[in-house]
Formats: sequence, structure tokens, C-alpha cells
Amino acid sequence: MEISGEVKVPKKKLLQYLLLSRDEDDKSEFLKIAGYKLSNWQRLRKDLYELVKENEVTNTEQSPYGVKYEIQGRLEGPNGKKLNVVSIWIKLRGKKELRFVTLFPDTEVHEQ
Repeated sequence: MEISGEVKVPKKKLLQYLLLSRDEDDKSEFLKIAGYKLSNWQRLRKDLYELVKENEVTNTEQSPYGVKYEIQGRLEGPNGKKLNVVSIWIKLRGKKELRFVTLFPDTEVHEQ
């Protein structure tokens, strides 16, 4: 399935959620493995846009707010290390844009 419409990765989502160390549901330590940090947040944003363009939707789910999309892929960070991720996106009811929600490590991928 191909994504149509505008893709949005909110700056606030990167700076105040993904790249910020948190007590609960921390993603920043995982992203640091590939060199992503607050000071280079623009690189993560760019790489997430590429993830959507280069990978297929692997799952969809209806939610009360719209349709959620799951896209699996690989991020190559600033330090050259690669992270296998599952990213979640949503197309809100009545909107044309696809908005980034979250990501987490893809534990189902096995390197060959």
C-alpha cells in the first residue's frame, strides 16, 4: 500500500518525546545507538520522511481518530549505525496529511 498526501513529522514530537530522556517509554537511548540526539533532530526528521517514502505499509488499523499505519524499515543514523524500527503514523479523519505518531525497535527483524 502506498501513502498519498502530505507527510508531517512535528518538531515538538521529536524534541519533547523521541529525543528527550524520559522515565517511562524512553526512545532516546535506542535512537542514541545510531547517533540521533537533540542537537541533530533535523536529521531524524529527514530520515523519517525517507522511511515513509521507501517502505511499504505493513499494517493498518482503524482508530476513533482515523486510520493508523504501521511502516517497518531501517534508519541509518548520523554515525552510520542502522536501526530496524516500526513507525506508527495516522491519517486523522477529515485530514489529508499523514502524521508521525511514534516508533519503537523492530524486534522481529533478524540480520542475515
